[in-house]
Amino acid sequence: MSSLNDVKSRALGKLVASKIKQEFPVANLGVLHEPVFRGRELDYTRQCIESGFVSSVGEFVNRFEEQLSLRFEGRSVVATNTGTSALHLALIGAGVNEGDEVIIPAATFVATANAVRMCGAIPHFVDIELSSMALDTQLLEEYLSDLLEPRLEGQFNRQSGRRVSAVVVVHLFGHSAPVKEILGVIDPYALPLVEDAAEAVGSIFHARPVGTSSALAALSFNGNKIVTTGGGGAVVAESAEVARLLKHLSTTAKKPHPWEYFHDMPGFNYRMPNVNAALGCAQLEQLDLFVEAKRSLVGRYASALGDVSDVELVTEPSGGRSNYWLQTILLEQSHDLSAVLGALHEEGIGARPLWKPLHELPMYERCPRSPLGVTESLSGRLINLPSGVGVAA
Repeated sequence: MSSLNDVKSRALGKLVASKIKQEFPVANLGVLHEPVFRGRELDYTRQCIESGFVSSVGEFVNRFEEQLSLRFEGRSVVATNTGTSALHLALIGAGVNEGDEVIIPAATFVATANAVRMCGAIPHFVDIELSSMALDTQLLEEYLSDLLEPRLEGQFNRQSGRRVSAVVVVHLFGHSAPVKEILGVIDPYALPLVEDAAEAVGSIFHARPVGTSSALAALSFNGNKIVTTGGGGAVVAESAEVARLLKHLSTTAKKPHPWEYFHDMPGFNYRMPNVNAALGCAQLEQLDLFVEAKRSLVGRYASALGDVSDVELVTEPSGGRSNYWLQTILLEQSHDLSAVLGALHEEGIGARPLWKPLHELPMYERCPRSPLGVTESLSGRLINLPSGVGVAA
């Protein structure tokens, strides 16, 4: 027999679904984030195919990197085959080595932790704050003060004896994290910051593109992102010298030569194929239109759900202009998340919860961490609603 809370939560899910379907009567609501191809995608990919350059060599890779550089204050850009590859390279560029620990939130997609492990390092989870859904700056300041011990080689975890070599901040759902405040906390420890801006392409914070407030950032262009290359990512680097190193690593560390294969260090096959970059060039040309459509979409969700009690729409931070990659609602704590999601899916609404907190996954459950009360609370309350550009059409 269903509990009273289950019945209440299912009723809330049915109400939310009804309101959404009234607002979007002809939209495809069964998919969380469907890509839209309305520009020159066919033209550019056809040119790429006709040229014969469909792998990692070709004009569209260079063009895509140049277009991104213009979007990111002229910084150096290295296009990659996935967002995870980009984050792995960014961590290498930040100086993360095997056996280190890297501070990251547990409320993020698993790729953030996976990239740390790809460096041979260990994720160290710190809790987030409710307002930004990013690392809690006050908690981080207090936590690092107790955790870190300075040595000649850097900052070390007093308990584990391992070097803490970097901090990763995640701009969740396209909303900017308070990077300036986080830098203020970690700068006295000389800890580099890497921005996981996979979800935030096109977002602005205090008049700057999200991903340009630190030395290194990683982007994603997966099929569900606001701009897609089918599969792909990019590193945004403040230093052209670091970018050159990361591009070298991404091409199996092969020294340029007309015919010889000479590799001067261990590298990776991480370069973005030209055919993917062709798709990305066409998508980037429409980025501003996509952002406007998604900002319009959040307004329509606010209108549809404004009178629904026990549901709060997550909106951009003060000073920010979010791309609203995923439209998100926060449930009142008394509701059962599974019951609400079940009701939404029964009504054809392709909603999703927050990813399972990383410290609850078997491969990361023994990683060092701070208390994660906010992360655990939000994981039982957040729901992402259908967010593709096509929903707003």
